[in-house]
Order: sequence, then C-alpha cells, then structure tokens
Amino acid sequence: MASGLFALLDDIATLMDDVAVMSKVAAKKTAGLLGDDLAVNAEKASGFLPDRELPVLWAITKGSFLNKLIILPLAFLLSAFVPMAVTIILIIGGLYLAYEGAEKIYHYIIPHKKEVKDTPDLELSKKEVLEVEKAKIKSAITTDFILSVEIVIIALGAVSTEALSTQIMVVSIIAVLATVGVYGIVALIVRMDEMGYKLIALNEEDDSFSDKVGKLLVRGLPWVVRALGFIGTIALLLVSGGIFSHNIDFFHHLLPSWPTFLRDGLIGLVIGFLTLVPVSLFKKLFKKKAA
Repeated sequence: MASGLFALLDDIATLMDDVAVMSKVAAKKTAGLLGDDLAVNAEKASGFLPDRELPVLWAITKGSFLNKLIILPLAFLLSAFVPMAVTIILIIGGLYLAYEGAEKIYHYIIPHKKEVKDTPDLELSKKEVLEVEKAKIKSAITTDFILSVEIVIIALGAVSTEALSTQIMVVSIIAVLATVGVYGIVALIVRMDEMGYKLIALNEEDDSFSDKVGKLLVRGLPWVVRALGFIGTIALLLVSGGIFSHNIDFFHHLLPSWPTFLRDGLIGLVIGFLTLVPVSLFKKLFKKKAA
C-alpha cells in the first residue's frame, strides 16, 4: 500500500517536472507574440476617460478568459484525434502572422489614410460613451480571440510529442499566464499617464523630483506603445518564419549557414509580402463590389 502511494507520488513528481520543462519551451515559442499582443491591447484599452480605463480593461480580460475556455478544449480534441489539423492550423496561423507583420511594415513605409478614431468625447452623453465602449470591447475581444488561437496552437505545437496530460497542463498554464501577464502589463501601461499626473500634482513645488518622474511617465506612454508595436512587428515575422522552418521541410533546410533568427525573419518577411499582395487585391475588389 505504502509502496503504491510512493510510486503514485513519484509519477506525479515526474509529470510536474515534465510540465515545468515543457512550459519553459512553450513559453519561449509563444513569447514572440506577447509584444504584438501587448501593443494591440494597449491601443485597444486606451483612449477612454480615466475612470473608465480599468473597468473596460477588466471587461476585455474576462472576454479573454472566455476565449481561452472555448479554444482550449477544441485544441486538445484536435491534438488527440486529428493531430495533423494542429499542424495545418499552425501553418495557417503562420501565414496570418507573416501577413500582419508585412502589412505593418508596408503601412510604415507608405502611411495609409488615418481613420476617424472612435474614442469617447467629453461632449458625448453617458449612453453614447457606453455604446462606444461596448464597440471597442467587442473589437478587442475579437482580436484577442485570434491571438489566443495562435498562442494556444503554437504552445500545443511545442509539446505535440508529449503525453496528452502534459499537453493539457502545459498549454493551460501558458494560456493563463498569457492572459494574466499581458493584461496586467496593459493595465500598468494605460495608467502610466494617470500616475504621472498624480505625481505632478503631488506637491506645489516646480520642477521637483515627483514632477520630473510624472512628466516622464506622461511623455513616455506614446513611446512605450510605439516601441511595443515595433517589437511586436519583428516578433510576428520571427514567429511566423519559425513556424514555417519547423513544419515545412523545404524551409527547414533553407540557408543552413544563416543564424536561425535571421533565417526565420527573412522567411517570415518574404512570405508576408507574398501573402500581402493577393490579400490587398482581394480587399480592393471586395470594396469596389460593396460600393
């Protein structure tokens, strides 16, 4: 009886060791998406009245957890019964990531016409402000769903050769950490300017230490969001290139003497622009027909 209990505890310890090791591997694979995830969600959660930023962010966070609850069971079922589907979805996700990265670079080189922002205005009624909030929350949750699919599938791909129990634990841990980590940092980012204004108003002295720190936080917010956007774009290309090089034999043996990050970045960039051209043409044709 005692020996059976010790054997069970040993099996559990071994499983947890495997989960810890594979969680690190999966975290490295999905870390590239977090920069883009942070930039997107920081943009989605900003532009509200100061007293509405945290409630809006909490609503988006709850939607993100719901997205994970929908995605995780489906991903595990596919992994258990149709493992090839995971690879196919992974490659499709890689195409999407490469396209998104190339599109951002294209718009940076050739700026597109800016659309009117749907941020709440002080002159709007309370009902209108809530309607704008609902629209932005819905948009943010939809974007989160797409990013969550990518994170879950990439994490699942990293542990696809492990036992199903290990896959479930590792991918679930990554999903929870991604949500808590991303939205925790987003909360700090969107409140940077508010914290700065409070520090500036902390005392009546001019050019005090609190004033300097406060002004740094206020001025730094746009730069932080831009930096995250830049890092996220690079990450999109690296992650997408890594997906192709690990799952398609041709890309795996391409440019063997190159450093991995340069090869993956180049593959992601080339495939991204090859995807961007037909997608852009399709969008233009669709807009013409709609008009």
